[in-house]
Amino acid sequence: MFLTISTTGSAERPATDLGFLLHKHPEKAQRFSTSYGTAHVLYPEAEAERCTAALLLEVDAVALVRRGKGKGRGGAPDAALAQYVNDRPYAASSLLAVALSAVFSSAMRGVCNARPELPGRPLPLRVEIPALPARGGPGLVGRLFEPLGWRVGAEPVALDGEFPQWGDSRYVRLVLEAETLTLAEVLRHLYVLLPVLDDAKHYWVASDEVDKLLRAGAGWLPGHPEQRLITSRYLSRRWSLTREAMERLELVRLAEADDSDVEEIDNAVAVETEAEEKPTPLAVQRREAILAALRAAGASRVLDLGCGQGQLVQAMLRDPSFTEVVGLDVSVRALTIASRRLKLDRMGERQAARVKLLQGSLAYTDKRLRGYDAAVLSEVIEHLDLPRLPALEYAVFGAARPRTVLVTTPNVEYNVRWESLPAGHVRHGDHRFEWTRDEFRAWARMVAERHGYDVEFVPVGPDDPEVGPPTQMAVFVTAQEAKAA
Repeated sequence: MFLTISTTGSAERPATDLGFLLHKHPEKAQRFSTSYGTAHVLYPEAEAERCTAALLLEVDAVALVRRGKGKGRGGAPDAALAQYVNDRPYAASSLLAVALSAVFSSAMRGVCNARPELPGRPLPLRVEIPALPARGGPGLVGRLFEPLGWRVGAEPVALDGEFPQWGDSRYVRLVLEAETLTLAEVLRHLYVLLPVLDDAKHYWVASDEVDKLLRAGAGWLPGHPEQRLITSRYLSRRWSLTREAMERLELVRLAEADDSDVEEIDNAVAVETEAEEKPTPLAVQRREAILAALRAAGASRVLDLGCGQGQLVQAMLRDPSFTEVVGLDVSVRALTIASRRLKLDRMGERQAARVKLLQGSLAYTDKRLRGYDAAVLSEVIEHLDLPRLPALEYAVFGAARPRTVLVTTPNVEYNVRWESLPAGHVRHGDHRFEWTRDEFRAWARMVAERHGYDVEFVPVGPDDPEVGPPTQMAVFVTAQEAKAA
């Protein structure tokens, strides 16, 4: 991962003043430890006429995985390998942005005690990044940097130079040039826009990221034409943080327009009398759809197969029409968390008699699962390898054989609507597959025919006219029950 910053000068204003601004001596090669590797600062050239500072970041792939979000996303069996074999050591990303902030922190703040007149002086600057992920292509690179006073060169990098017919990769070779910017402004632009173009961060985005964004964006972000896109991507599309940042940026804009302090404008804004309506999370919509289907089926004794941490079990216990609820999961840890969520140790005797948590695998038949009105497999089947699905199918539909079975699974066609999900990736790293609507329906109809069920399909979430709903649900009912209805 490599970045260079170059400037030109003269005998009166030597280009080597760049060393004072960066607080790094041009005659030394220095190294700095970071959480994810080692950063090196060196000067390939340092003359009065021209000076170039280079930042080289060596990423420790093992440290990146151990600390969290270096994990590769994908449902293939080699997903574990993807944690270590990826573009993070080679392409500019939030890792490089964090290194810039750590290594050049004083320069980013515009502080130079040795030469206090330098930080406020615009310089002729050239920034080069050989490999920059650009989700949005060269056009987006221009829309982000040109309003800030940069001349932008964003040359697409071919997937393979030997095979031009394969087209371009998502990477560009970036060259930025400007004469009217200070070094502090340049570093703050890069700090924000590198992870925005990559559209991913290697660490968890918490509320303090709003403050970081506003500090680095001071003076340029409030009036940027792509402000909303920058804010949303920088904050990993966390809508609550994005809304907070946008509100604060609007206060800054109003204060600048009115030549007032932000505090004065903030006090003048009336308090909203109506709470802004928040979008209902898909997980909540899914539980509501399942509960509605169970009530419509008249089920009172229900199995939650693959219950995880017990959210659905908890929701069913709030409804007295469900007289017995059994949660089953292969993970003892998940069941422990579910027990804490349900507060089983403090539950009253009558309520405790309605619920049971069992450890077991759906790859095997289980006598304990027989005789129930309904079974739910919510977001379960996609976590199994395809060759193991027939075992689950027999254990549920053949051996346990409840009157009603509800199965929900992601609709892979809808993935194009998730802007934060890279193309070709599944929604969760443990998903072994994700089906289209046709694939899911073909499987469900085959299962229904084999085991004597009728099946209907219900969309869960907004039903997009082009790609369908985010979640698809199959409602299986035994043929005898369907005839009786």
